[in-house]
Amino acid sequence: MGVFTGTHTNKVDKKGRVSVPKTFRALFEREVFQGVYVFPSFRQPALEACPESFMERIVDSLEDLPMFSDEQDDLSIIIESAERLAFDPEGRVVISDGFRDAAGIGTEIAFVGRGRTFQLWAPKAYASARKPAFERAKTRGLTLKLRRPSDRNTDGAEG
Repeated sequence: MGVFTGTHTNKVDKKGRVSVPKTFRALFEREVFQGVYVFPSFRQPALEACPESFMERIVDSLEDLPMFSDEQDDLSIIIESAERLAFDPEGRVVISDGFRDAAGIGTEIAFVGRGRTFQLWAPKAYASARKPAFERAKTRGLTLKLRRPSDRNTDGAEG
């Protein structure tokens, strides 16, 4: 799997269809399911989006938690609330009214690359959230310890 990068804004039509950016769709070529999984973000007024291979990692991680634990029950909301959206021949998906309403999305969606996943935002909400996040990172002097290429499993999963 490649990396979702950049921010791309596309229009939503009256039926709730939106074209997924071509650079994002290209990363789904090796996926069995030609579409995207979408679920509400826990932290942002946005939707989280990922390919099936990443959703499988979430499911595997949930199974690592103690069965019937509060943590497993609470985090299973990711799976319960996820929608599986297939690409149509034009590379569009249909975002449900409920999901668009939950994220405050109107006639446009900002697709925001987050590496192995991406987010869907109302463009104005994203612009408002991006600036303080950038300032927090800068003010706190956040840095990132880069992994060596050998720190990756052969399937591309982190580990």
